[in-house]
Amino acid sequence: MRRISLVVLMGVCAPVPLAGSVGGPDDPRAMLGVTPSRNMVSPAVRLPARWDPATGEAILWTAALGSETYGGPVEAAGRVFVGTNNANPRNPAVQGDRGVVMAFSARDGSFLWQATHEKVTEPRGVDWPLQGVCSTPAVEGDRLYYVSNRGELVAADTEGFLDGENDGPFTAEADRGPAAADIVWALDMRRELGVVPHNMPASSPLVVGDLVFAGTGNGVGENGKVPAPPAPSLVAVRRATGEVAWSDASPGDRILDGQWSSPSYGVIRGRPQLLFPGGDGWLYAFAPETGSLLWKFDAGGPPPAPQEAPHGATQPRESLIAPAVIHGDLAYLGIGQDPELGPGKGRLWAIGPPAEPGSTTASPAVAGSTAALRAQAGSTTPSPVWHVGGDAFSRTLSAVAVHDGLVYAADLRGFLYALEAGTGTALWSHDLFANVWGSPLVADGKVYLGDEDGDLVVLRAGRKLEILHEVNMGSAIYTTPFARDGVLYVATRTKLFAIGAGRRPADPKPQAAPRPTTPPPDSPAAPHPAVPGI
Repeated sequence: MRRISLVVLMGVCAPVPLAGSVGGPDDPRAMLGVTPSRNMVSPAVRLPARWDPATGEAILWTAALGSETYGGPVEAAGRVFVGTNNANPRNPAVQGDRGVVMAFSARDGSFLWQATHEKVTEPRGVDWPLQGVCSTPAVEGDRLYYVSNRGELVAADTEGFLDGENDGPFTAEADRGPAAADIVWALDMRRELGVVPHNMPASSPLVVGDLVFAGTGNGVGENGKVPAPPAPSLVAVRRATGEVAWSDASPGDRILDGQWSSPSYGVIRGRPQLLFPGGDGWLYAFAPETGSLLWKFDAGGPPPAPQEAPHGATQPRESLIAPAVIHGDLAYLGIGQDPELGPGKGRLWAIGPPAEPGSTTASPAVAGSTAALRAQAGSTTPSPVWHVGGDAFSRTLSAVAVHDGLVYAADLRGFLYALEAGTGTALWSHDLFANVWGSPLVADGKVYLGDEDGDLVVLRAGRKLEILHEVNMGSAIYTTPFARDGVLYVATRTKLFAIGAGRRPADPKPQAAPRPTTPPPDSPAAPHPAVPGI
């Protein structure tokens, strides 16, 4: 079920400092979540509290996307990257239905280059029409990583061919024009690993040291059974070459539907670990450098009431679509299903992973978790610190944001909650009156969240509900906003917005410095020795 390379991978968790502040204007990284912990909290400041697309108030620029946009946006080194489709072709020579990743100038929204991927035609998995690239890209230095609609894990040069160079090891691009993508390497997980995705692959890659991690999307077939149980659900590949270092197929034939979640990374109770929400409803923790299983937690147990399965039978378990968020010594994770099934009774967990074998200390991250963590000091099994569910929390596709002792969590039916991080006690909730696919972003004392009706709400972060602004962006929002250097980037179904108080980002500049080899701290203030979904 697991394949590990014969070479011992060194430096995966080595503490190498990075230039610039974490998530700041000089940070050469961007990903789903500001750090590999996937916590949806940004250090960006001077962000707008109100704007109006109709009048142009505080709108720095807009750029047209395709007709369906699920991946991104993220910004790094003066470039904004978005996963969309080809309904609005940027290259007249590239027509028809394709998955697309577009790159824009963060300064003025001008189109820079794009990567396009033809639709899958062979009968292995489903590549739904017009859905495009659903993976939120990750940037590390001068490299862009994403999972294509074809189930390829792709590394590309962030400059495309605008720099006049063809970076390798892959150098056989058919189109080397200035608006084309410079593919560095691509791992075809269908052909090379036997993966059969269900619906669209949507995992957002994660870079930790010299490895890139991603979910493969392996899932069920039309008959509800898993056609490729031995195929991996999670892969770790070498960042320089795309060669598989290790892979894991732990769910095997127990996958409930599809696998669309993304891995996260952190140091929990002194031990580096990679968390991956599996398609069987279990949260898995692996040693990042070897892929050895550290622990697992049953997050998708029987829900409060029977639910309808994706293929008609009673479904006693729930899937996991949202990434796990690591904050301090806890992991936060909500359960969910394919959004086409609609809202249902869900659950939000705060999980206390076990300490490293032989350890007898616990370092609780939030008030209220002390007793639970101390009780399992030295334990080899994880335990829940708290959970909410039933009518109090619906199925979710969203990751949480943990900030100042509060957890901000959204469910699919459209409620945003603020809960005590240590106990799960609800402080307030806000009804957006539409389904929510993306995650809440906390930045600059505000909480930003979009919904399927195209509304984006801005609330004041804190223990009291205070709505600062709510505005319709023109079409559905399936993505999570991204903030950097005084600018809020929002991708709706059809358009990319840069929103700010008048300050524009700097022009894109070539990345001359070597790529960093270590992820940032979990927060700017905390040292770290070393991340739809959707």
